Parts: sequence; structure tokens; C-alpha cells
Amino acid sequence: MTGFARYFPILEWGRTYNGGVLGNDLMAAVIVTIMLIPQSLAYALLAGLPPVVGLYASILPLVAYAIFGTSRTLAVGPVAVVSLMTASAAGAVAAQGTLEYLEAAIMLAALSGVMLAILGFLRLGFLANLLSHPVISGFITASGLLIATSQLKHILGITGGGDTWPDMLGALATGIGNTNIWTLGIGLAATAFLFWVRRGARPALMALGLKPRAAEITAKAGPVLAVAVTIIAVIALDLADKGVKLVGAVPQGLPPFALPTPDLGLVAQLWVPALLISIIGFVESVSVAQTLAAKRRQRIAPDQELIGLGASNIASALSGGYPVTGGFARSVVNFDAGAETPAAGAFTAVGIALASLFLTPLLFNLPIATLAATIIVAVLSLVDLKTPVRLWVYSKADFAAHIVTIGVTLLAGVEVGVIAGVSVGLLLYLWRASRPHAAIVGRVPETEHFRNVERHDVLTVPHVLSIRIDESLTYLNARWLEEYVLERVAERPALRHVIVMCSAVNEIDASGLESLEAINHRLADGGIGFHLSEVKGPVMDRLKRAHFLEELNGRVYLSQERAYTELARDDGAPASPPDMYEARGLI
Repeated sequence: MTGFARYFPILEWGRTYNGGVLGNDLMAAVIVTIMLIPQSLAYALLAGLPPVVGLYASILPLVAYAIFGTSRTLAVGPVAVVSLMTASAAGAVAAQGTLEYLEAAIMLAALSGVMLAILGFLRLGFLANLLSHPVISGFITASGLLIATSQLKHILGITGGGDTWPDMLGALATGIGNTNIWTLGIGLAATAFLFWVRRGARPALMALGLKPRAAEITAKAGPVLAVAVTIIAVIALDLADKGVKLVGAVPQGLPPFALPTPDLGLVAQLWVPALLISIIGFVESVSVAQTLAAKRRQRIAPDQELIGLGASNIASALSGGYPVTGGFARSVVNFDAGAETPAAGAFTAVGIALASLFLTPLLFNLPIATLAATIIVAVLSLVDLKTPVRLWVYSKADFAAHIVTIGVTLLAGVEVGVIAGVSVGLLLYLWRASRPHAAIVGRVPETEHFRNVERHDVLTVPHVLSIRIDESLTYLNARWLEEYVLERVAERPALRHVIVMCSAVNEIDASGLESLEAINHRLADGGIGFHLSEVKGPVMDRLKRAHFLEELNGRVYLSQERAYTELARDDGAPASPPDMYEARGLI
């Protein structure tokens, strides 16, 4: 896509839309709608908002993504982690249950939408790379634990609160003596049933004679069945009079359409958490989209995904919703159900709108414990206990970033956890970049290959030192490079030549150049030739513009083999000037 059409992917897939695709999209929409109704209510509860806000956030955002998104199967809407972050951010400026709290949640959606759209138009999707996989994994695991713990109060039927794990656990310990036995019964039964639905419903239905696809579709309706059965139980057993907390009256009708409150003070308070929500939401969404696209050999455009998610969040804010992103569970369901285009999301929006118009009165007697069970079952799948073990074995630095993110998120809250994870990840990167891997290399016998002398049996000569640098030379490691080379030189009194093998050097910045110049002068003063080998073309171009080659007291070689062969048989004569083929840029 080019020009105007690039920003409207609907113009691409819409040209080939036909009846067969329509049928598949409608079937997927029905399945996702059944799944999304209880999820939307539950995630709004998690965000500290009225349940109907979850429905509002599942209508217009889906239509907006269908127009601007590039993934054929991503299902946008409220998700657990973003709901938790919304509760944390909005709770910092207003009390739950107040109009100010709802306005803060809507403002978060608006700010997130604008930020995502701007990043998309500026093609800055790469900024999400600041969050490494260990950091994201640690944050999601900690968020899953926080979310599950926050819902236990609803399962027990007690009051509780807190944004951190110690606060939540302390509140649960204080109030556990006031557990409502009826609420506990509903909560435990719904949780057990939903866990069974995830793993056992499909095989059980197939054993009863259903075909695999029919069994899969029927199993997805498990949460709706839990909602229906618990509502009937409340009515039949008159559980409202026995202390079971219910959802209560849910406004009937379509979302209200209005601009967010133009409060600059509120914007100043919420722009940082809105940015964190944007980045976390984008990373989660694009990861899901890329995974599903790869299965069908399709592709997505990350920068356009930013615009699509931005439009979805702006649409959510305009219709009384809160921040949304692409959800893993519902996207997988959408994919498995056969969705072929984003139109499936638009059809899902129609289904949610119809539910808002006609089904909300039926939700009056829905126990909050049922919604809490829905959340707990959904988020415990986010808790990954295998990754820390794998990281410990593979990379202690990544393990540290992972564990710090988990610990800070649990102990200090989600926003501080994200910032801490990013900070630790960047610090570890800077530390590694400031101490790049380097090796003294020698030639493997009967070959032209050069390998680390500490790992292989190789050929070396005492008057030639070959050093391979496995990192670009920048201000982060320039001083380290000087010290490393000069220390190795000091260890070898018979040395006459130093070769720096640059096959892994993709860039040399100004600080790196100064270090090369300093090494060159120090070695020249000691009567030692300084040579480079296998310098890449773009790097060579910059070295020539800096006149470094004119001052070099050695040569620049096209290959390490040529450098080693010539210098190994050198009789101690002064080093010759730079080779002419390098001066012509033939690298």
C-alpha cells in the first residue's frame, strides 16, 4: 500500500471480500461475542469501573480497528493487564465509583489513542523495543499474580484493597474472618467449572459425539453458561438477601458519545501512565498479531498497527470506554474460529451492541464472584514460572531484569514495575555494550579461518597479535578498547604487529575513532605496527573521511588471512603505508 491507502488497510482486503469470507467472519464474530460479553464485564470490574463500561469499550474500538488495523485476526478490546494499569492510574487521581474516576479512565483512553497514533504517523514503532522480552514476561507474570490476588476478595465476599501484593494479602488476611459462605460457594464453583472448561470441556463434548469443531465452539461458551447458571442460582436461592454481591442495574442502550473532559490538570497527571499503557498494550498486541499472521503467511505493519490501536483507543474514549488493545485469548479464538478479515471484529461489535441494547437487564442478578472467577481463570494463564529457570541457565543479566521487574511490580505497583524493568534492561545493555567481547585469535591449521586461542588449537606467531572485536566501537566501549589492546601489548615484549579484526564492527563513532587514533600513536611510539582487517565498506568510508588512514602506521587488509600471512613472515622492517586497494574503497 502506498500514499493515502496505506493508512486504510480496509481498502486492500475490502476489494476481495465475498460471500464465503463473509460467512467465515460472521461465524467467528458469533463465537468471539459469546466469549467477549462476560470478559468485558469482568475486565471493567478489574479496572474499577461499572461493568457496562467494558461493553462500551468493546463496540466502537472494534470498528475502528477493522478500518485502520492490518492484522486479519486480531481481536481488540479490554484486556487484563491494561485494565489493571487503568485501575492503578485512575485510582491515583480519584476514588473508585466516582465520576472523576470514570473521567480519568476515559482520559487514559484518549491520551493513549493520541500517543499511539502520533507514534504510528512518525513511524516510531521501534520504541517498543525498549521493553525486552524478559522485562515484558516478568511484568505480565507479576500482573497476573496481582490481578488474581485482587479478585480473591470477590470470591470470599469481603472488602479489600491495595495496589501492591503486600497490601492485598494484608487486606485479605484481615477480612478473611468475614467470608460470606454463599459467595465463596459460587466463586469456587465458578472457578472450578471455568478451569475445567479450558481443558476438559472439548474432550468431554467429543466423547458425547460432537465433532471437533462443534465441540470447540461449544466449549468457548463456557463462561456464558457460568454466568447463566449463577444468575439462576441467585434468583432461586434468594442469595441477594444472604449477602451475595451482585452486578446490579446495568444501563441499557448504546454507548454515550462525548468528548473527554478538557482538563489540562488531569492530562498532566495521567500522561505518563497513559504512555506506559500505550507501550505495554502495543507490545502485547503486536506480538499476538505477528504470531497469528505468521501461521497464515500474512504480514502486519507495526507502524500502521500503532495507528489502528490509536484509533481504537480514541473511539473508546469517545464512547465512554477505557484503554483497549489486542487480547491474546480472544484473538486466538477469533483465529481458530476461521476469521479471515478485520470485518469479523466489526461484526463482533454489532453483537456487543445488541447485547447492550437487549441483554443488560438480565445481568442484574449476576454475582460479582462469577466475574472474579472469569478474571482469575483468564489471568493465571499469564503466570509463567518456566521463564525464570530458562533465563537463569541462559543469561544471568536477563534473569536479573526479569526478576527485578517481577519483584518491583509486586511490591511497588505496575507503573513502577514497568519503569524499573525498562531501567534495569537499559542499564544491563549499557554495561554489556561497555565491555564487549573480544578475543585473541589464531589461524586454524590448513584453513583460512581464525578462531579464539582459548577455544581452539590454532597457529600464532610471537611477534603478531591478532585481536577480534565483536562489537561496534562507540563511546560506551572506547576507553575499554584502549585499555584492552595496550594491556595485551604490554604482555608481549617480542611484539612487532597488532591486527584488529573488524569483521563484527558495524560502526565506529567519534569516540571509537579517537581511541583508534590513540592506540595508533601509542603503538607507533613503541615501534609496533597497527593494522586493521576485514573492515566493512561503510565503516571504511567514514575512516577515510576522517583521514585516519593517512595517519595509520600500518595497513588495512581485505582479509585476516592476508594480514596474518604477510605479517607472520615480516623480518622486522618498518611497516609500509596503507594498501592502495583500501584507499580506493574496494572493501
